[in-house]
Amino acid sequence: MSNLLSPYHGVFFDLDGTLADTAPDLVAATNKLLVARNLAPKPYTELRPCASAGARGLIGGAFGIGTDHPDFIELRDEFFINYEKALLVDSKLFDGIDHLLQQMDEANLPWGIVTNKSERFTNPLVDLMGLRQRSASTVSGDTTPHSKPHPEPILHAARVANIDPTKSIYVGDDIRDIVAGKAAGMHTVAAAYGYCGCNEPPESWGADFIINNPLDLLKIIFPSRA
Repeated sequence: MSNLLSPYHGVFFDLDGTLADTAPDLVAATNKLLVARNLAPKPYTELRPCASAGARGLIGGAFGIGTDHPDFIELRDEFFINYEKALLVDSKLFDGIDHLLQQMDEANLPWGIVTNKSERFTNPLVDLMGLRQRSASTVSGDTTPHSKPHPEPILHAARVANIDPTKSIYVGDDIRDIVAGKAAGMHTVAAAYGYCGCNEPPESWGADFIINNPLDLLKIIFPSRA
């Protein structure tokens, strides 16, 4: 369904580092792994960029190991336990997100969430944040057989919301989000205010737009108001 106020039929968001600033609790769960092994916790600023890559990125940042390391599975499972016990301690929506979503709701412009986070964590977190009841679709990393950068989770979210992906936008703070969004046929927005990974800067991702503040998205989705 078209919207008279916007050239787009829907907007889909990554969760961690795009809608919600979850790094404080993700880093805390990671530092518990270090402390449990009598190692010094890492500074928050050092681990924050790794949060966009989830457990893989955070464990890599804390211990300097990859997923092929023999200790990785044990560390990952312990990290999951730590995080599940403290999902919403210091995490919160980024400043401006609530107003952004409210503006879309008032304009009847549907929005959804597509994250690589497992449903085990996504569903309780978005429930606690009051997002799932408002979103047209919520898709996790294990909802479909694929996760981003594969386009299927984004395409699945669009199907659930009954929205044409080619008339939609995907917003994310990691290069995988832009790759997945483009492969799904969506316009893409790089959230440069987010975690943005440990490597390539957002300017190199090939996104259609780059925003430095969540409210910058309003100018893109409601150009007639700009």
